[in-house]
Amino acid sequence: MKFLASIPKRMVNIIQTRRATNVAVPYAPDGRRGSRINAAYEAQLQREQDAFTNLVDVHALPDIFHYWANKFLLPKLNAYGLSGMDEFFVKFMEEACLGRSEEHTAFISLGAGNCDTEIRLAKALLTAGITNFHIECQDINDAMLARGVQMSIEEGLEQYIRPVKADFNTWIPEKSYDGVLANQSLHHVLELEHLFDQVAACLPPHGKFIISDMIGRNGHQRWPEALEIVHQFWRELPTRYRYNHLLQRHEKMYENWDCSTEGFEGVRAQDILPLLNTRFHYQLFFAFSNIIDIFIDRCFGHNFSPEKEWDRQFIDRVEAIDDASIVAGKVKPTHMMAVLSTDPATEMLVHSHLTPEFCVRWPDPE
Repeated sequence: MKFLASIPKRMVNIIQTRRATNVAVPYAPDGRRGSRINAAYEAQLQREQDAFTNLVDVHALPDIFHYWANKFLLPKLNAYGLSGMDEFFVKFMEEACLGRSEEHTAFISLGAGNCDTEIRLAKALLTAGITNFHIECQDINDAMLARGVQMSIEEGLEQYIRPVKADFNTWIPEKSYDGVLANQSLHHVLELEHLFDQVAACLPPHGKFIISDMIGRNGHQRWPEALEIVHQFWRELPTRYRYNHLLQRHEKMYENWDCSTEGFEGVRAQDILPLLNTRFHYQLFFAFSNIIDIFIDRCFGHNFSPEKEWDRQFIDRVEAIDDASIVAGKVKPTHMMAVLSTDPATEMLVHSHLTPEFCVRWPDPE
């Protein structure tokens, strides 16, 4: 199961090279109403591109993550008839293609990076006998797009994978798309309002916006109510479990690190869900996990082993509290999978009472 944890591996270079400064970059408007694109943005963008340029594997996760995902997340996905992330995208892309069997089906993937996910999706569609499609892979990083082109050629998929260099913060589509994909990319976007408006504009009535992304607090921080529970569990951990592999430091008490000070990691994550709720209608919505993220992601997840009974029992207990807290509304989910459209869906598939509105965590009044 290829899910991404809360601090993607692609952030390692940025965090390790700039953690000494840890200075937040101001994104003051440059005069255009609502715009955050200015000189500070351009400098931060260049740093993020530099960090991504030599990055090939953006999906590797600790073994304990896969233990958790298979034991706890997979059963919930199964209730939707799904068995993994790729299948989630393929299912709704396949529906779009079959619904237009006599016509070509156009998809665009926002922030596609190396295009590795898109290549897997194309292969899955072809395996299912579907050929009436292409996927435009949009990214601002030339090096990553070049790797995607090379991989598509090696796989014989060049007619299905089309690179598009663009900044999703300023992107204006030139045509309509049957499907827009966003796989762990929206939490890098500054101009969410602009991007969502452009997506809505390029989707025909039958078009789908298919998303897997992060919706927790900005910078992938925990909100106070979740942080309190994280600290309760943290006090139980032996010293060797408190080593942060990304920041290469021991944390006596878990530090609520703001990743948005480095690159654009989670820069407006908490705004994604509220903005989607005002612009789109949901066909499917599934939100999950919060507290457990800290113990299974790339920072601390490598300290745990699914082969050790104590480790498994600890993760099981954290998951139980996390899930119960989300269901009770005490904490809000940090991950989301959703299929949206511009027209009201006949029926929204949702897990229990965890609707898009229920899962919003509004900031505390200042």
